[in-house]
Amino acid sequence: MDRREFITAGMAAGLMPLGVLAAAKSQGAGTQWLYELRKYHMHVGSKQAQLNEFLADAAIPAYNRIGVEPVGAFTAMYGPNQPTLYVLLPYPSPDVFVSATDRLLADKQFRQAGREFLNAPLSDPGYVRVENWLLQAFAGMPQIEVPPMTKTNSGRIFELRTYESHSVIAGEKKVEMFNNGEIAIFKKTGLRPVFFGQTLVGERLPNLTYMVAFEDMNQRNERWDVFRNDPDWEKMSSDPQYADTVSNISDYILRPTSYSQI
Repeated sequence: MDRREFITAGMAAGLMPLGVLAAAKSQGAGTQWLYELRKYHMHVGSKQAQLNEFLADAAIPAYNRIGVEPVGAFTAMYGPNQPTLYVLLPYPSPDVFVSATDRLLADKQFRQAGREFLNAPLSDPGYVRVENWLLQAFAGMPQIEVPPMTKTNSGRIFELRTYESHSVIAGEKKVEMFNNGEIAIFKKTGLRPVFFGQTLVGERLPNLTYMVAFEDMNQRNERWDVFRNDPDWEKMSSDPQYADTVSNISDYILRPTSYSQI
């Protein structure tokens, strides 16, 4: 079974959102980025420093060399009560995503800089486990937008939100809602979106994930109040066609690491 047959079979079985098929058909366009969101479950103690050093000194520079940038790295400020690290990798095309691991392992500079982490023995691994999600950027925001606070190296926090839907159709309708006006309302009311992505591969499908940036929690609370009271949002949110498109929301507040490019 080739990739297209696999996608079609997955659709028929209800295993994949419609966005997977759209991603396969639009591979040649190269306009909507793919995002890989990783969640590292870390050991306590010195192993956390080893993972951060590997990302800062070896992995992120190597990803940048193959055209994967900007790379975000974040720790949980409010979220899972365990040592975790979130890494956001933006791929400008499916080809870059598919070939990334092989290209990194062929990079002598990467192998040398990351040798301690890459060659960790079974008895002393660099992390407990890693979870991965693959997302396709929304048409209404096809690439990452780095917030101005990152460019000026100012203080900032990020909110990572995942919206689950009860069906594929409902999930597609929520993506449509963002593309047809909700993203514009975000920006009008002072919310600073970093990315929007529809999950192609991951858990709790169908769902979408997005990230917004703030200077601090006070600004976060103020901006969401402005958004909720905006007349355009009140009108859009009351539109019957967008009713019952979200069944569950997960919400995390993250801090960027010192080496994060976002």
